[in-house]
Amino acid sequence: MASHSIADRVAIVGMGCTPFGEQWDMSLDDLIIDAAESTLASAGMVVNDVDAFWFGTSQSAASGIALATPLRLVSKPVTRVENYCATGSESLRQACYAVASGAYDSAMALGAEKVKDSGYQGLNAFPFPTDGTNRTLTAAAMFSLILPAYAARYGVDEDELRYVAARIAEKNHANGARNDLAQFRREISADAVCQMPTVAGRLSVMDCAGVADGAAAAIVVRAEDAHRYTDRPLYVKALALGAGDSSGLVDPGFNFTTLPECAAAAADAYQQASISDPRAELAMAEVHDCCTPTEMILMEDLGFCARGTAWREVLDGTFDLDGDLPVNPDGGLKAFGHPVGATGLRMFYEAWLQLRGDASADRCIPDSSRTRALIHNLGGYPGEMVAFVGIVGSEPG
Repeated sequence: MASHSIADRVAIVGMGCTPFGEQWDMSLDDLIIDAAESTLASAGMVVNDVDAFWFGTSQSAASGIALATPLRLVSKPVTRVENYCATGSESLRQACYAVASGAYDSAMALGAEKVKDSGYQGLNAFPFPTDGTNRTLTAAAMFSLILPAYAARYGVDEDELRYVAARIAEKNHANGARNDLAQFRREISADAVCQMPTVAGRLSVMDCAGVADGAAAAIVVRAEDAHRYTDRPLYVKALALGAGDSSGLVDPGFNFTTLPECAAAAADAYQQASISDPRAELAMAEVHDCCTPTEMILMEDLGFCARGTAWREVLDGTFDLDGDLPVNPDGGLKAFGHPVGATGLRMFYEAWLQLRGDASADRCIPDSSRTRALIHNLGGYPGEMVAFVGIVGSEPG
C-alpha cells in the first residue's frame, strides 16, 4: 500500500448538493448557503461545529472570504482552492488530509460556481498573456480528436465510433432524466445525437457537458468519530491526484486514445484501496464525461475493460444503470451539468446517495455485495491535464 494512503482514516458524515443548471434567481451566496445548510443538516451539525473549510471555485470568487461571508464564519480558516475542472475534488482531498493529519477534528469542502449570468458564452478561461504558441483549440475540439485516433489505432469504423459516443450521451441523459437535481432531464436517442449538426470534429453539442451554476459540499471527520454524526458514513479509501507536464501538447506522437495522468491516478488509488480488479470490486463509478469520447477511453484508463474494447462494452450496455458496472448513474457532467468548482463534490454526492441506499428507486444501481465507488475528476485537455481518482466505501476495512 502506498505510504500516503488515507484508507479508512477519514469518513464523510454529511453531504449536500443544489440543483445544477440555469440558476438565474440565485446568487453565488445563495448556492453556497443552500449546499452548506443541507450538508450540515445531514450530519446533524451547525456551522460552528466545523473546524476548517476548503472552498473550491474556478472563476466565481478569489478568496476564502467568498465562503466566510455568506456562512457568517468568524475567524475560521477558509482556504480557496482551484485546480481547473478538478477543483471540487481537490477541495475535498485537502480537507481529508487536514483531518487525517490531526490538524482539525472536522472540515467542510464546498465547491460552487455561478457562471450562467457572467456574460460569457461557455466557460471563461483567464486570458493570461502568452507568446502566441499556445494551443488555440477549444476543449470540445481537443477531446473530439479522441475518435479518429481511436479508430486508427484499433481499426474501428469511424461511423461506428461516432455512434458509440452518441450512445454514451443517450445513457447519461437517460440517467439524468431520473434525477431531480440534474440540469438536463430529457432523454435523447443516440440516433438523434448523430443527426445533429457538429460543433467540433464529429461531436455535436449533445456530446459536450452543459455549463451550469451549482454547489455541493461534504463534511469529513476522523473515521473513529464518524458514528457520532451518522450511522451510515462513507469511509475514504483512496485519494490520488497527479498533474501532467503538458508534454502531450508538443509531442507529435502523443496518443489521443489514452489520458496518461488519469491512468496513473487510477493505479495510485487502486494501490491505496487494495483494489486489484476494479470492474469486479466497484459498485459504481462517477467519471468526468466532459465530452462523450472522454468517457469511452476512461473506461480503459480506469481499468474497467481492456484496451481497444471500451467501444464494444458501451454498445453492450456494460456501463448502463443496470449494467455490470454503472457509470454516471446521476447523469454525469453531460446531463447533471458542470459548474466547475462543484462538479467533483457532486460526484461524491452521488456515491453518498447510492452506497447509502438513498438514491431514488428509478435510478438505484443494482443491489450487490459491492460496497465501494470510484470518483474520477479531471481538469485540462488531452496532453495537458490534472487528474483525480478517489474511492469511498460504506464499510470500514
